[in-house]
Amino acid sequence: MNELILTQPDDWHLHFRDGDMLKETVPATDRCFKRAIVMPNLVPPVTNKKQALAYRDRILSAASDTSFNPLMTLYLTNKTTPATIREAISEKIPAAKLYPAGATTNSEAAVKGIESLYPVFETMSEVGMLLLIHGEVTHSEIDIFDREKVFIDQHMEPLRRRFPNLKIVFEHITTADAADFVLESGERIAATITPQHLLLNRNDLLVGGVRPHNYCLPVLKRNVHQQRLREVVASGSQKFFLGTDSAPHAKHAKESACGCAGCYSAWSAIELYAQVFEDLGALDKLEGFASFYGPDFYGVARNTDKIRLIKEKWTIPDQIDLPVGEKIVPFFAGHEVNWKLAR
Repeated sequence: MNELILTQPDDWHLHFRDGDMLKETVPATDRCFKRAIVMPNLVPPVTNKKQALAYRDRILSAASDTSFNPLMTLYLTNKTTPATIREAISEKIPAAKLYPAGATTNSEAAVKGIESLYPVFETMSEVGMLLLIHGEVTHSEIDIFDREKVFIDQHMEPLRRRFPNLKIVFEHITTADAADFVLESGERIAATITPQHLLLNRNDLLVGGVRPHNYCLPVLKRNVHQQRLREVVASGSQKFFLGTDSAPHAKHAKESACGCAGCYSAWSAIELYAQVFEDLGALDKLEGFASFYGPDFYGVARNTDKIRLIKEKWTIPDQIDLPVGEKIVPFFAGHEVNWKLAR
């Protein structure tokens, strides 16, 4: 097979950042994706309708494709109210993001005590707003490699029982425990999976020295968890779909004594997913994962435009120049990829 024709995909979880960074991150995404669920963890965070719509305007001003559609989200805090949710859904803001405080970049203002937001979740269930969850506990006594599993036991199970009508996306899952939880849950719980968690495991982060550009949160896990994620996407299950968690950081911020978490995959995302599915002998399952199951779960129409990938080897660049005069090292920098998006 030398070419793939796919319904244009969407990215159901990414980070654009803000300001001049948008001139890099938005065109890198809209070269391929028609829609994107945009994470709200800016500084200050996007916590209400007004901020979300203003951020959307800034994103659109940086887009290279005028048909690109950024889908905004709210950042949940302990000050979020049911009224905040109703105001947002009136402007077709489809989702709100739950970060346990301290779980990842710019999450200091996030939720402390998830149960305190149960009235908000009840409203979200009533109005049809999706709950997007970064599923890790942040207790210092819990090993970082176990935090997703503990979150499932402490929070995902109670949420599933308490709010059976609430649509939940378990974001960027990293473990067999999370994959199996999603498979065992009803039709209102699904998950996104990133390219890094399909391509890498914790050996790629730690063996031979720390590789800061492979550092992300949730952190890469054991090979057995990576293999389970690969199994579920190869199965064609409709409960898993594309969400890159593409998260740009300047090179110096990644390579510092306390390096930032996040992999910037936007410029090679669909090509890397194609490589994974080819390696798994499951290229026939790529279109569902990339283009169908996300919009189906969100309750929006599938895209009608097409993209074309050709079988052509190319090398992901070692670094990218940012508009702000800094440099960024993209995910899988220096690696050869077998598929290329035809312009």
